[in-house]
Amino acid sequence: MNPLLSKLQPYPFEKLRGLFAGVQPDSRYSPISLGIGEPKHPTPAFIQQALADNLGGLASYPSTTGSDALRAAIAAWLERRYDLPAIDPATQVLPVNGSREALFALAQALIDPRPDALVMCPNPFYQIYEGAAYLAGATPYFVNSDPARNFAPDYKSVPEEIWPRVQLLYLCSPGNPTGAVLTLEDWKELFALSDRYGFVIAADECYSEIYFNAVAPLGGLEAAHRLGRTGYPRLIAFSSLSKRSNVPGMRSGFVAGDAEILKKFLLYRTYHGSAMSPAIQAASVAAWNDEQHVEDNRAKYISKFNQVTPLLQEVLDVALPDAGFYLWAKVPKLSDTEFAKRLHAEYNVTVLPGSYLARDAHGANPGQSRIRMALVAEVDECLEAARRIVEFTQKLS
Repeated sequence: MNPLLSKLQPYPFEKLRGLFAGVQPDSRYSPISLGIGEPKHPTPAFIQQALADNLGGLASYPSTTGSDALRAAIAAWLERRYDLPAIDPATQVLPVNGSREALFALAQALIDPRPDALVMCPNPFYQIYEGAAYLAGATPYFVNSDPARNFAPDYKSVPEEIWPRVQLLYLCSPGNPTGAVLTLEDWKELFALSDRYGFVIAADECYSEIYFNAVAPLGGLEAAHRLGRTGYPRLIAFSSLSKRSNVPGMRSGFVAGDAEILKKFLLYRTYHGSAMSPAIQAASVAAWNDEQHVEDNRAKYISKFNQVTPLLQEVLDVALPDAGFYLWAKVPKLSDTEFAKRLHAEYNVTVLPGSYLARDAHGANPGQSRIRMALVAEVDECLEAARRIVEFTQKLS
């Protein structure tokens, strides 16, 4: 077996199952899970219909590059969403089977596994970044989030001698679990570092369409364009239909950006066997071409967060995030793991301990004493969960 597999840590939900082992929740309460970031709103009917109408495509092998129609739909969406100049569908866009598999695969294609190779990750973070780094033969370097900057990573804290070893930098904006969105100044700083040291930036933007005010989150390609970076050098943006369109089971997303990197990534993917089903491609075209369902979906999240956040603020240190569908709350009295365990036992509500989403780095675990709550269910269920959390927390006082 590949010895690098021994470096992988259990996934957060495996740790959660271990934490809850032997716990019997109070049967007076129906179970409510805020633990997993899985969209629960119904999949729009027109996407389901597009999938059903194109099942004949199952009789054909799909190409790794995807159909012309899909790449054109993605390119057009990028141009509309981020006010970009023309994106070349043939060279600057590549369909992928969800952003997760592409985030992992990019590291395998890109990393030169020298002994000193580093992959920079935010902390807390999406665990795929760490696993991708280890299995590509590199070591993750964690940059702790800064509460003073709404939990955006503090790149200024990185010692100068670290940067020459970095080959790939993962970032998540809007962030998981914190909801932080990078500013144009943040991007300017990262682009300057990328120019100086030559690392590639992998911008995970799968939460970009869930936000709470009139200003949509800034994207990496958008920032590059505003800063005059023609061709998006050493920048690959990742997006997905899962959260935007409530289709996590379709596993449909894309990568876009630097054409030279995508050309080599396509070569890797041709061998990797990662072509998207023709039926999924057709349904994806329909989804990328429609914005009304996205606006309707966003309105549901706005309603939920506007009702749930004030309730939880009565007992927890929590604020409306920049974007995304998570609340990142500091808990009182107990550790994050004990809080989650007792809440599950006494009120049958599941939340994810923040320490499971972070690593001990530079003398701290930035997830410690925090919990992540995914407000993915319908509003009534989220409100019921919030009421139980309030009652539980008040008992701790």
